[in-house]
Amino acid sequence: MSTSARFDFAPLLPAGRPAPAARWTGLAKYSFVGGNNDSEQVPVDGLLEAVNAVLKREGRNLATYNLAHGPQGYLPLRQFLTEKLKRDAGIACTPDEIMIVSGSLQALDLVNHTLLAKGDTVLIEQETYQGSLNRLTRLGVNAVGIPLDREGIRIDALAAALADHKRRGITPKYIYTIPTVQNPTGSILPESRRAEMLKLSREYGVPIFEDDCYADLIWSGERPPAIYAMSPNGGVIHIGSFSKSIAPALRVGFIVAPWEVMSRMLSLKTDAGSGALEQMVLAEYCAPHFSTHVPRLTKGLRAKLDTLMEALNEQFGTAAEFEEPKGGIFLWVKLPDQVDTLKLYQAALAAGVSINPGPEWSTNKSHSSSRLRLCFASPTHQQIREGVAVLAEVCRKEFGVPARSANVEKCG
Repeated sequence: MSTSARFDFAPLLPAGRPAPAARWTGLAKYSFVGGNNDSEQVPVDGLLEAVNAVLKREGRNLATYNLAHGPQGYLPLRQFLTEKLKRDAGIACTPDEIMIVSGSLQALDLVNHTLLAKGDTVLIEQETYQGSLNRLTRLGVNAVGIPLDREGIRIDALAAALADHKRRGITPKYIYTIPTVQNPTGSILPESRRAEMLKLSREYGVPIFEDDCYADLIWSGERPPAIYAMSPNGGVIHIGSFSKSIAPALRVGFIVAPWEVMSRMLSLKTDAGSGALEQMVLAEYCAPHFSTHVPRLTKGLRAKLDTLMEALNEQFGTAAEFEEPKGGIFLWVKLPDQVDTLKLYQAALAAGVSINPGPEWSTNKSHSSSRLRLCFASPTHQQIREGVAVLAEVCRKEFGVPARSANVEKCG
Protein backbone atom coordinates (compact mmCIF):
# COMPACT_ATOMS: atom_id res chain seq x y z
CA MET A 1 0.00 0.00 0.00
CA SER A 2 1.58 3.27 -1.11
CA THR A 3 1.44 6.42 0.95
CA SER A 4 0.88 9.77 -0.71
CA ALA A 5 2.93 12.86 0.08
CA ARG A 6 1.56 15.32 2.62
CA PHE A 7 -0.57 18.09 1.15
CA ASP A 8 1.51 21.19 0.44
CA PHE A 9 -0.23 24.38 1.54
CA ALA A 10 2.75 26.61 0.71
CA PRO A 11 1.69 27.47 -2.87
CA LEU A 12 -1.72 28.61 -1.57
CA LEU A 13 -0.36 31.22 0.84
CA PRO A 14 -0.73 34.84 -0.35
CA ALA A 15 2.41 36.93 -0.60
CA GLY A 16 3.38 39.05 2.35
CA ARG A 17 2.34 36.68 5.12
CA PRO A 18 4.55 36.59 8.26
CA ALA A 19 7.15 33.85 8.56
CA PRO A 20 5.90 30.62 10.14
CA ALA A 21 5.88 30.49 13.93
CA ALA A 22 8.25 28.19 15.78
CA ARG A 23 6.86 25.42 17.94
CA TRP A 24 6.38 26.36 21.59
CA THR A 25 9.13 24.85 23.72
CA GLY A 26 8.27 26.46 27.06
CA LEU A 27 9.65 29.42 28.98
CA ALA A 28 13.38 29.78 29.54
CA LYS A 29 14.74 28.91 32.99
CA TYR A 30 15.28 32.63 33.55
CA SER A 31 12.57 34.44 31.62
CA PHE A 32 12.73 38.25 31.37
CA VAL A 33 10.47 38.51 28.31
CA GLY A 34 6.86 39.35 27.56
CA GLY A 35 4.30 41.25 29.57
CA ASN A 36 3.88 38.48 32.11
CA ASN A 37 3.00 39.41 35.67
CA ASP A 38 3.83 38.09 39.14
CA SER A 39 2.07 34.74 39.63
CA GLU A 40 2.06 35.23 43.39
CA GLN A 41 0.07 38.45 42.95
CA VAL A 42 -2.80 36.99 40.90
CA PRO A 43 -5.82 37.31 43.24
CA VAL A 44 -6.87 33.67 42.88
CA ASP A 45 -9.05 33.46 45.99
CA GLY A 46 -10.93 36.62 45.08
CA LEU A 47 -11.43 35.46 41.51
CA LEU A 48 -12.72 32.10 42.74
CA GLU A 49 -15.31 33.84 44.89
CA ALA A 50 -16.27 36.07 41.97
CA VAL A 51 -16.67 33.11 39.61
CA ASN A 52 -18.99 31.30 42.01
CA ALA A 53 -21.07 34.36 42.83
CA VAL A 54 -21.55 35.65 39.29
CA LEU A 55 -22.19 32.22 37.75
CA LYS A 56 -24.85 31.41 40.34
CA ARG A 57 -26.52 34.75 39.73
CA GLU A 58 -26.14 35.20 35.97
CA GLY A 59 -24.70 32.00 34.54
CA ARG A 60 -27.74 31.22 32.40
CA ASN A 61 -27.10 34.42 30.45
CA LEU A 62 -24.16 32.59 28.85
CA ALA A 63 -26.79 31.12 26.53
CA THR A 64 -26.94 34.46 24.72
CA TYR A 65 -24.09 36.05 22.78
CA ASN A 66 -22.68 39.04 24.65
CA LEU A 67 -24.84 38.02 27.63
CA ALA A 68 -27.59 40.08 25.95
CA HIS A 69 -25.61 43.20 26.90
CA GLY A 70 -24.78 44.19 23.33
CA PRO A 71 -21.59 44.11 21.26
CA GLN A 72 -19.78 46.64 23.47
CA GLY A 73 -19.54 44.13 26.31
CA TYR A 74 -20.87 43.25 29.74
CA LEU A 75 -22.59 46.33 31.15
CA PRO A 76 -21.47 45.95 34.80
CA LEU A 77 -17.83 45.85 33.65
CA ARG A 78 -18.32 48.97 31.54
CA GLN A 79 -19.99 50.65 34.51
CA PHE A 80 -17.04 49.75 36.73
CA LEU A 81 -14.69 51.23 34.13
CA THR A 82 -16.59 54.53 33.95
CA GLU A 83 -16.08 54.95 37.72
CA LYS A 84 -12.46 53.78 37.65
CA LEU A 85 -11.49 55.97 34.70
CA LYS A 86 -13.08 59.02 36.30
CA ARG A 87 -11.34 58.39 39.63
CA ASP A 88 -7.90 57.41 38.32
CA ALA A 89 -7.50 59.11 34.94
CA GLY A 90 -9.97 62.00 35.04
CA ILE A 91 -11.95 60.57 32.11
CA ALA A 92 -15.64 61.45 32.16
CA CYS A 93 -17.40 58.97 29.89
CA THR A 94 -20.52 56.82 29.76
CA PRO A 95 -20.69 53.03 29.35
CA ASP A 96 -21.75 53.67 25.74
CA GLU A 97 -18.32 55.20 25.07
CA ILE A 98 -16.54 52.01 26.22
CA MET A 99 -16.07 48.77 24.29
CA ILE A 100 -14.69 45.61 25.91
CA VAL A 101 -12.19 43.80 23.70
CA SER A 102 -9.98 40.71 23.85
CA GLY A 103 -6.93 42.42 25.30
CA SER A 104 -5.32 45.63 24.14
CA LEU A 105 -3.98 43.82 21.06
CA GLN A 106 -7.51 43.55 19.69
CA ALA A 107 -7.94 47.22 20.54
CA LEU A 108 -4.87 48.01 18.43
CA ASP A 109 -6.24 45.96 15.55
CA LEU A 110 -9.67 47.62 15.65
CA VAL A 111 -8.24 51.14 15.72
CA ASN A 112 -5.78 50.33 12.95
CA HIS A 113 -8.34 48.66 10.69
CA THR A 114 -10.73 51.56 11.23
CA LEU A 115 -8.25 54.33 10.41
CA LEU A 116 -5.37 52.93 8.35
CA ALA A 117 -4.77 51.85 4.78
CA LYS A 118 -1.60 50.64 3.10
CA GLY A 119 0.78 53.54 2.48
CA ASP A 120 -0.54 55.70 5.33
CA THR A 121 1.78 57.39 7.84
CA VAL A 122 1.57 57.41 11.63
CA LEU A 123 3.78 59.11 14.20
CA ILE A 124 4.91 56.80 16.99
CA GLU A 125 7.35 56.98 19.87
CA GLN A 126 10.82 55.88 18.75
CA GLU A 127 10.98 53.22 21.46
CA THR A 128 7.60 51.58 21.74
CA TYR A 129 5.52 48.44 22.01
CA GLN A 130 6.68 45.70 19.64
CA GLY A 131 3.08 44.63 19.00
CA SER A 132 2.25 48.08 17.66
CA LEU A 133 5.30 48.18 15.39
CA ASN A 134 4.68 44.70 13.99
CA ARG A 135 1.07 45.49 13.17
CA LEU A 136 1.97 48.68 11.33
CA THR A 137 4.62 46.84 9.32
CA ARG A 138 2.15 44.13 8.28
CA LEU A 139 -0.38 46.77 7.24
CA GLY A 140 2.20 48.49 5.03
CA VAL A 141 1.99 51.67 7.11
CA ASN A 142 4.93 54.07 7.45
CA ALA A 143 5.74 54.38 11.19
CA VAL A 144 7.78 57.53 11.85
CA GLY A 145 9.60 57.38 15.19
CA ILE A 146 9.68 60.44 17.46
CA PRO A 147 12.58 60.52 19.95
CA LEU A 148 12.00 60.34 23.71
CA ASP A 149 13.83 61.72 26.72
CA ARG A 150 13.52 60.99 30.43
CA GLU A 151 9.99 62.42 30.55
CA GLY A 152 8.61 60.68 27.46
CA ILE A 153 8.00 61.80 23.89
CA ARG A 154 9.81 65.02 22.94
CA ILE A 155 7.22 67.59 21.94
CA ASP A 156 9.77 69.64 19.96
CA ALA A 157 10.54 66.59 17.81
CA LEU A 158 6.83 65.84 17.40
CA ALA A 159 6.16 69.41 16.29
CA ALA A 160 9.03 69.25 13.80
CA ALA A 161 7.75 65.97 12.35
CA LEU A 162 4.20 67.30 11.96
CA ALA A 163 5.48 70.44 10.25
CA ASP A 164 7.73 68.42 7.93
CA HIS A 165 4.88 66.11 6.90
CA LYS A 166 2.59 69.07 6.29
CA ARG A 167 5.18 70.64 3.98
CA ARG A 168 5.21 67.38 2.03
CA GLY A 169 1.43 67.25 1.85
CA ILE A 170 1.13 64.28 4.23
CA THR A 171 -1.33 64.18 7.12
CA PRO A 172 -0.45 61.37 9.55
CA LYS A 173 -3.42 59.24 10.55
CA TYR A 174 -2.62 59.37 14.26
CA ILE A 175 0.00 60.03 16.94
CA TYR A 176 0.50 56.82 18.93
CA THR A 177 1.74 57.30 22.49
CA ILE A 178 2.10 55.31 25.70
CA PRO A 179 2.22 58.34 27.98
CA THR A 180 1.69 56.77 31.41
CA VAL A 181 4.46 54.27 32.23
CA GLN A 182 5.86 54.12 28.73
CA ASN A 183 6.77 50.74 27.24
CA PRO A 184 9.71 50.05 27.31
CA THR A 185 11.22 53.10 29.05
CA GLY A 186 8.88 53.43 32.06
CA SER A 187 8.58 57.23 31.81
CA ILE A 188 5.45 59.26 32.59
CA LEU A 189 4.63 62.17 30.29
CA PRO A 190 4.05 65.34 32.34
CA GLU A 191 0.68 67.07 32.14
CA SER A 192 2.27 70.09 30.45
CA ARG A 193 3.54 67.95 27.57
CA ARG A 194 0.15 66.28 27.27
CA ALA A 195 -1.41 69.72 26.83
CA GLU A 196 1.19 70.64 24.20
CA MET A 197 0.54 67.39 22.34
CA LEU A 198 -3.19 68.14 22.28
CA LYS A 199 -2.46 71.61 20.94
CA LEU A 200 -0.42 70.11 18.10
CA SER A 201 -3.13 67.53 17.46
CA ARG A 202 -5.73 70.27 16.98
CA GLU A 203 -3.39 72.47 14.93
CA TYR A 204 -2.53 69.72 12.43
CA GLY A 205 -5.79 67.78 12.51
CA VAL A 206 -4.11 64.56 13.65
CA PRO A 207 -5.83 62.48 16.36
CA ILE A 208 -4.00 60.96 19.33
CA PHE A 209 -4.06 57.22 19.99
CA GLU A 210 -3.40 56.87 23.74
CA ASP A 211 -2.33 53.43 25.01
CA ASP A 212 -2.71 53.43 28.81
CA CYS A 213 -2.06 49.72 29.30
CA TYR A 214 0.37 50.15 32.23
CA ALA A 215 -1.18 53.18 33.92
CA ASP A 216 -2.35 51.31 37.03
CA LEU A 217 1.19 50.24 37.95
CA ILE A 218 2.71 53.49 39.24
CA TRP A 219 4.87 53.35 42.37
CA SER A 220 3.54 56.61 43.76
CA GLY A 221 -0.07 55.78 42.92
CA GLU A 222 -0.40 59.26 41.39
CA ARG A 223 -0.63 60.01 37.67
CA PRO A 224 -1.43 62.92 35.38
CA PRO A 225 -4.88 62.99 33.81
CA ALA A 226 -5.25 60.87 30.68
CA ILE A 227 -4.81 62.77 27.42
CA TYR A 228 -8.37 61.69 26.60
CA ALA A 229 -9.57 63.50 29.73
CA MET A 230 -7.81 66.70 28.66
CA SER A 231 -9.26 66.76 25.14
CA PRO A 232 -12.30 69.01 24.68
CA ASN A 233 -12.94 68.10 21.04
CA GLY A 234 -12.94 64.28 21.08
CA GLY A 235 -9.73 63.91 19.06
CA VAL A 236 -8.33 61.10 21.24
CA ILE A 237 -8.85 57.32 21.27
CA HIS A 238 -7.94 55.71 24.60
CA ILE A 239 -7.22 52.03 25.23
CA GLY A 240 -6.45 50.08 28.39
CA SER A 241 -6.24 46.57 29.76
CA PHE A 242 -6.69 44.33 32.79
CA SER A 243 -3.68 42.25 31.68
CA LYS A 244 -1.16 44.05 33.87
CA SER A 245 -3.41 44.85 36.83
CA ILE A 246 -5.14 41.46 37.22
CA ALA A 247 -3.82 38.77 34.83
CA PRO A 248 -2.69 38.75 31.18
CA ALA A 249 -4.24 35.36 30.39
CA LEU A 250 -7.74 36.78 30.98
CA ARG A 251 -7.38 38.69 27.67
CA VAL A 252 -9.64 41.60 28.57
CA GLY A 253 -9.02 45.14 27.41
CA PHE A 254 -11.13 48.15 26.52
CA ILE A 255 -11.45 51.10 24.16
CA VAL A 256 -12.79 54.54 25.09
CA ALA A 257 -13.77 56.63 22.07
CA PRO A 258 -16.38 59.08 20.82
CA TRP A 259 -19.39 57.33 19.27
CA GLU A 260 -18.50 58.60 15.78
CA VAL A 261 -15.41 56.38 15.72
CA MET A 262 -16.65 53.78 18.21
CA SER A 263 -19.50 52.89 15.83
CA ARG A 264 -16.98 52.33 13.03
CA MET A 265 -14.91 49.99 15.20
CA LEU A 266 -18.02 48.10 16.26
CA SER A 267 -18.80 47.33 12.64
CA LEU A 268 -15.38 45.64 12.40
CA LYS A 269 -15.65 43.67 15.64
CA THR A 270 -17.25 40.61 14.09
CA ASP A 271 -16.11 38.01 16.65
CA ALA A 272 -19.56 37.64 18.28
CA GLY A 273 -18.17 39.19 21.45
CA SER A 274 -15.08 38.92 23.62
CA GLY A 275 -14.99 36.20 26.30
CA ALA A 276 -18.09 36.71 28.44
CA LEU A 277 -17.06 34.69 31.48
CA GLU A 278 -13.90 36.75 31.91
CA GLN A 279 -15.92 39.96 31.74
CA MET A 280 -18.43 38.73 34.31
CA VAL A 281 -15.73 37.61 36.73
CA LEU A 282 -13.74 40.84 36.39
CA ALA A 283 -16.79 43.00 37.02
CA GLU A 284 -17.68 40.93 40.09
CA TYR A 285 -14.11 41.00 41.46
CA CYS A 286 -13.02 44.51 40.56
CA ALA A 287 -15.92 46.53 41.90
CA PRO A 288 -15.12 45.70 45.56
CA HIS A 289 -11.42 44.74 45.33
CA PHE A 290 -9.55 46.58 42.55
CA SER A 291 -8.60 49.64 44.60
CA THR A 292 -6.98 47.50 47.33
CA HIS A 293 -5.47 44.87 45.02
CA VAL A 294 -3.41 47.23 42.86
CA PRO A 295 -1.36 48.82 45.68
CA ARG A 296 -0.38 45.35 46.90
CA LEU A 297 0.59 44.39 43.36
CA THR A 298 2.71 47.48 42.77
CA LYS A 299 4.45 47.06 46.13
CA GLY A 300 5.54 43.56 45.08
CA LEU A 301 6.60 44.74 41.62
CA ARG A 302 8.61 47.61 43.07
CA ALA A 303 10.52 45.14 45.29
CA LYS A 304 11.36 43.01 42.24
CA LEU A 305 12.58 46.08 40.36
CA ASP A 306 14.91 46.87 43.25
CA THR A 307 16.28 43.32 43.12
CA LEU A 308 16.84 43.60 39.36
CA MET A 309 18.63 46.95 39.60
CA GLU A 310 20.82 45.65 42.45
CA ALA A 311 21.68 42.52 40.44
CA LEU A 312 22.56 44.55 37.34
CA ASN A 313 24.78 46.89 39.37
CA GLU A 314 26.49 43.91 41.01
CA GLN A 315 27.02 41.86 37.85
CA PHE A 316 27.47 44.54 35.16
CA GLY A 317 28.69 47.54 37.13
CA THR A 318 28.90 50.64 34.94
CA ALA A 319 28.46 48.52 31.79
CA ALA A 320 24.68 48.57 32.31
CA GLU A 321 22.99 51.97 32.23
CA PHE A 322 19.31 52.55 32.98
CA GLU A 323 16.81 55.10 34.21
CA GLU A 324 14.69 53.90 37.11
CA PRO A 325 11.14 53.48 35.74
CA LYS A 326 8.26 55.20 37.54
CA GLY A 327 6.12 52.06 37.43
CA GLY A 328 5.28 49.05 35.32
CA ILE A 329 7.04 45.73 34.80
CA PHE A 330 9.96 46.57 32.49
CA LEU A 331 13.50 47.96 32.77
CA TRP A 332 15.09 49.43 29.62
CA VAL A 333 18.84 48.81 29.78
CA LYS A 334 21.69 50.29 27.74
CA LEU A 335 24.82 48.15 27.36
CA PRO A 336 28.12 49.32 25.77
CA ASP A 337 27.91 50.10 22.05
CA GLN A 338 29.79 46.96 20.96
CA VAL A 339 27.04 44.74 22.38
CA ASP A 340 24.56 43.58 19.75
CA THR A 341 21.52 42.55 21.78
CA LEU A 342 20.06 40.56 18.88
CA LYS A 343 23.15 38.34 19.05
CA LEU A 344 23.16 38.47 22.85
CA TYR A 345 19.55 37.25 22.80
CA GLN A 346 20.54 34.06 20.95
CA ALA A 347 23.56 33.32 23.12
CA ALA A 348 21.67 34.05 26.35
CA LEU A 349 18.75 31.84 25.31
CA ALA A 350 21.15 28.95 24.77
CA ALA A 351 22.27 29.50 28.37
CA GLY A 352 18.69 29.53 29.68
CA VAL A 353 18.05 33.30 29.82
CA SER A 354 15.48 35.02 27.62
CA ILE A 355 15.58 38.78 27.00
CA ASN A 356 13.89 41.21 24.62
CA PRO A 357 16.53 42.75 22.30
CA GLY A 358 16.15 46.49 21.83
CA PRO A 359 15.80 46.67 18.03
CA GLU A 360 12.47 44.82 18.26
CA TRP A 361 11.08 47.69 20.34
CA SER A 362 12.29 50.65 18.31
CA THR A 363 11.90 52.42 14.98
CA ASN A 364 15.63 53.26 15.14
CA LYS A 365 17.43 49.93 14.98
CA SER A 366 20.96 51.36 15.27
CA HIS A 367 20.05 53.52 18.29
CA SER A 368 18.58 50.50 20.10
CA SER A 369 21.09 47.85 18.97
CA SER A 370 22.83 47.76 22.36
CA ARG A 371 19.65 48.10 24.40
CA LEU A 372 17.39 45.44 25.89
CA ARG A 373 14.10 45.21 27.75
CA LEU A 374 13.89 43.10 30.89
CA CYS A 375 10.55 42.09 32.43
CA PHE A 376 11.03 41.78 36.19
CA ALA A 377 7.45 40.89 37.15
CA SER A 378 7.40 37.19 36.37
CA PRO A 379 10.69 35.72 37.75
CA THR A 380 11.22 35.29 41.49
CA HIS A 381 13.79 37.37 43.35
CA GLN A 382 16.19 34.41 43.28
CA GLN A 383 15.60 33.85 39.57
CA ILE A 384 16.28 37.54 38.92
CA ARG A 385 19.64 37.37 40.72
CA GLU A 386 20.68 34.09 39.12
CA GLY A 387 19.46 35.05 35.66
CA VAL A 388 21.31 38.37 35.64
CA ALA A 389 24.49 36.59 36.73
CA VAL A 390 24.17 34.13 33.83
CA LEU A 391 23.39 37.00 31.42
CA ALA A 392 26.49 38.89 32.55
CA GLU A 393 28.67 35.82 32.00
CA VAL A 394 27.25 35.27 28.51
CA CYS A 395 27.69 38.95 27.64
CA ARG A 396 31.31 38.90 28.84
CA LYS A 397 32.12 35.82 26.77
CA GLU A 398 30.42 37.18 23.64
CA PHE A 399 31.36 40.86 23.78
CA GLY A 400 34.00 41.30 26.48
CA VAL A 401 31.70 43.30 28.75
CA PRO A 402 31.37 43.57 31.62
CA ALA A 403 35.16 43.18 31.79
CA ARG A 404 34.85 41.51 35.18
CA SER A 405 31.47 40.72 36.68
CA ALA A 406 30.87 39.68 40.30
CA ASN A 407 30.32 36.06 39.40
CA VAL A 408 33.67 35.99 37.53
CA GLU A 409 35.48 37.40 40.54
CA LYS A 410 33.96 34.71 42.75
CA CYS A 411 35.24 32.03 40.39
CA GLY A 412 38.64 33.69 40.04
